[in-house]
Amino acid sequence: MSYENILVTTENLPEGIALITINRPDKLNALNKQTIQELHDAFRNAEQNPSLKAILLTGSGEKAFVAGADISEFASFSIEEGAQLAAHGQELLFDFIENLRTPVIAAVNGFALGGGLELAMACHFRIASDNAKMGLPEVSLGVIPGYGGTQRLPQLIGKGKAMEMIMTAGMINADEAKSCGLVNYVVPQAELISFTTGIAQKILRNSPMAIGQAIKAVNASYKEGMDGFKTEIKAFGKCFGTEDFKEGTTAFLEKRKADFTGK
Repeated sequence: MSYENILVTTENLPEGIALITINRPDKLNALNKQTIQELHDAFRNAEQNPSLKAILLTGSGEKAFVAGADISEFASFSIEEGAQLAAHGQELLFDFIENLRTPVIAAVNGFALGGGLELAMACHFRIASDNAKMGLPEVSLGVIPGYGGTQRLPQLIGKGKAMEMIMTAGMINADEAKSCGLVNYVVPQAELISFTTGIAQKILRNSPMAIGQAIKAVNASYKEGMDGFKTEIKAFGKCFGTEDFKEGTTAFLEKRKADFTGK
């Protein structure tokens, strides 16, 4: 598919890895309705491609991952329109990414603010460049995070620190983000994609089927009304009926490298 606001490529990457780049550098890669829809389409297509085992997400240029949402699109919205904006965006993109079976790693370069940080937090984990700055400045505009920020940020860094970040509308740098668990690694900007690719290659060594079940089980403990332990037990049992389990255990006993198919 061709897109206007994003780039999708597998070129110059190891087999099994795709890179999705938000490409609105003149707008600091701000999220508008079209970009959110294009991202949904790109992630859906990647999920449906059996040859892809990991997805990297980044922003174009050196200034921003995503500097926020496109405020001009909703500045005049009513209460009902605002609620619908959040509900539709969460379902279409943020929750959609979180629940993908294919691992998604955010490579956060530069500013990740508002909807940009919410997008990064929807990914399964995050790696930041050393110039990254992150924050949820929505209260400075008279609104609150609406794409899952009030939920995912406390889950990742704890209630107290999340409350501080949200209420002050302040930014933290990459090292602060790492110290509080918001990102896993901080690397020089020039090495961000290569380092993130290296992490993805480690993921590719393992069973895609098992990884998908692990994502489902981990996410369950953060969802209201779901019992994460019961979800884990069910997912654990399901693994025993798969080709990947048979291959993995056979390869272990035969002292060879497993050749997983994701089935």
